Amino acid sequence: MDQDLVRDISSLDLTERVTINQPADLQSCVSLKKTTAARICVGKAGTRLKTETYLRFRADHAVAMDAVWSEVDEKVVDQLGFLKVESLCKNKDEYITRPDLGRRFSDETLKIITENCRHDADVQIIAGDGLSSPAITSNLPDIYPMLMDGLKEKGYTTGDPIFVKFARVATMDRISEALHAKITIILIGERPGLATGESLSAYMAYEASTKKPESQRTVVSNIHKNGMPPVEAGAQIISIVDAMMEAKTSGIDLKL
Repeated sequence: MDQDLVRDISSLDLTERVTINQPADLQSCVSLKKTTAARICVGKAGTRLKTETYLRFRADHAVAMDAVWSEVDEKVVDQLGFLKVESLCKNKDEYITRPDLGRRFSDETLKIITENCRHDADVQIIAGDGLSSPAITSNLPDIYPMLMDGLKEKGYTTGDPIFVKFARVATMDRISEALHAKITIILIGERPGLATGESLSAYMAYEASTKKPESQRTVVSNIHKNGMPPVEAGAQIISIVDAMMEAKTSGIDLKL
């Protein structure tokens, strides 16, 4: 088969693509599709999805699976100067089945963090692979420099950046207790859906602690090129840091 004739179904731009047979109002369908990533205005073949729609669903599902099971390109975190550590998980299988281990470190790892990172900074930044490694590889090179520039301009001190492999959101609490930063931020890969496998979230907490509830966290989510662009997200995070510093709190107690 001539490979030039084989179309990559995942490369199709579905933003304006309407596959309903003879739609009553094509322009309304196009306008509606621009407002959502949902699979609307796709039509059907009898009682089933059309072949193109079904294949695209399978392709997007494969992207989501790859996002979970792939690894972060560590050249990215090396170039940005992150200290690399791991949670108690030994591999991806254990990470998926034992979320509790992804929230904790060995005593040896905590010692490495404590001895090699700055204590008592205003802001501590962490990056974690989470449930989407491509989220870190794709977005960290843009959002991290933006954050550092913005925090420096505001006069905040920053800790040494840390990358955590097999990380859960609550990883930030252990690091906060070890380093005593006023605000801890973890940039972590979101659970992928069928719209993108590169979505990043930024969870932030004032004086984060394992003794506080999940409601201590403030979050900016859906950070990726087709969602909230990393540079825009960085600016929003800086403004939230300002609000946290002024109110000396975060999460549901922070009024934005």
